[in-house]
Amino acid sequence: MPTWHYSLKLRDESKIAKAVAFDIPVSIKYMREIANSIKGMKLSDAEKFLENVIKLKQAVPFRRYHGKLSHKRGLAEQFGWPSGRYPVKGAKYVLELLKNVKANAENKGLNVDKLIITHIAAHRGPTLKRYMPRAFGRATPKYRRTSHLEVIVKEVE
Repeated sequence: MPTWHYSLKLRDESKIAKAVAFDIPVSIKYMREIANSIKGMKLSDAEKFLENVIKLKQAVPFRRYHGKLSHKRGLAEQFGWPSGRYPVKGAKYVLELLKNVKANAENKGLNVDKLIITHIAAHRGPTLKRYMPRAFGRATPKYRRTSHLEVIVKEVE
């Protein structure tokens, strides 16, 4: 089993809380866009944003993987980027991870109202490969992509 470490090393860990989720059954492309949209937000604002994404009220801007994507209302005013999507499945997993890091911060004695997401990163997980039989003895590959997500929040004054 390979060892895993956070991609950000910090010396003083008294004012931070960390959480990680492995093997999330969502593509790395979606997780990267969600992570970049909530980076730097307050924890409560990020939770509200993800709940609105799940309710299809607010879109996530897709900056890198935006080929043939339509513009969504309100994205250009908030994020400065017009095209986006509503990644509901990924938003549910990220919201669950934010609740985990909030519980870790409470357990550490940090003030939950002053937490800011300082670091969030999505990493590619293992790809589950299967094959679908087709006509004339051929086969088509089916890939189930997974991803890992890490988050670090910091208490600010």
